[in-house]
Amino acid sequence: MAARELVVLGTSSQAPTRTRNHNGYVLRWDSTTLMFDPGEGTQRQMVLAGVASPRIERICVTHSHNDHCLGVPGVLARMALDAPGRRVALHGPDAALGHLGDLVRVAQADVDVELSAVRPGAEPLDVAGAALRGVALDHRVPAVGYRLDEPARPHLLRDRLAAAGIVGPDVGRLQREGELRGVKLAEVSVTRPGQSFAFVMDTRLCPGVEELLRGVDLAVVESTFLDRDARLAQDYAHLTARQAATAAARAGVRRLVLTHYSQRYGNLEEIAAEARSAVREAGGSTEVHVAADLDVIAVPARRETT
Repeated sequence: MAARELVVLGTSSQAPTRTRNHNGYVLRWDSTTLMFDPGEGTQRQMVLAGVASPRIERICVTHSHNDHCLGVPGVLARMALDAPGRRVALHGPDAALGHLGDLVRVAQADVDVELSAVRPGAEPLDVAGAALRGVALDHRVPAVGYRLDEPARPHLLRDRLAAAGIVGPDVGRLQREGELRGVKLAEVSVTRPGQSFAFVMDTRLCPGVEELLRGVDLAVVESTFLDRDARLAQDYAHLTARQAATAAARAGVRRLVLTHYSQRYGNLEEIAAEARSAVREAGGSTEVHVAADLDVIAVPARRETT
C-alpha cells in the first residue's frame, strides 16, 4: 500500500513571510492525491516538495479568501504542462464557486476541471474507497472543512483460516460471500478500524469543528493567533493555538498539525508550548505537530483491531 501522508506546502495566513509561504497542503492517500487550499506560490512549493502534479485528482478549497485559493491557476497551469488534457475535480462551498470559476478561466490551462460544490449533509464523495464530506464552519464568509473517513473492514486471521481449512482462492470467496462451507467471515476475522483525516481552516469554535475532529487520526487545524490575541481571533473568525489544541484533545484526535500562522509571530515555539499545555490541561493524549513549510507528516498507524 502506498504511504498515507500529509505534505505541508505553506503555513502562512493572509500574507507570506520570508520563511513561510501561503497555505497549501497535499494529502497522499493510497492511489490518489488531494490538494487543500492552495494559496499563492503553491506551484513553486510543489517543486521544492517533490509533489507531482499529475497525481493530484482533487483540489479542495474551504472558502473564497485568496490566501486559500489564489494558487489554483498556477497549479492548473502546472498540470497542463505535465499532463495536458487530464481531469481534476475542484471543490468548494457554493458561495466560492463563482470565484473558483474565475480562477479556472484565468489559468487558461489545458485541464478538464470539474467544478462542484461541497454541501454539508450531502452524500459523501468516494475517494479511493474512503468517504470525503464537507462540514460547515463559522468564518466571515461561507466556509467548509473537510473530513475523509475510511470504513472499518474485516481483518482476516491466518490461524483461524487455517483451522477452518480455508486456503487459496477460497479466502477470496469467503470475503466476497461472507460465508463458506458453514464458516462465517466474522468467525475468522476481527474488525480493523479505518483511518481518518480532517482539515479545519478559517473558523471560530463551532459545532462543525467538533464534528470534523471527533476521533480523527490526523487533523490539520488553523492556529492563526496565540491565546493572548484571542480577541483578534474572535473578531476575525479564527482559532487560537489553545482553542485548536483543546478542541483536538477533547475530540480524541491522535495527531494534530497546527498551521496558518499570523505573520505577527516569527518564533513558533510559543504556539507549540501553548498547544501542548492545552492538551495536558484537557487531559488528552493528542500529539501536537507545529507545521513548517515542506514538512511531511504521516497518518498515524492504524488503531488496534477490535
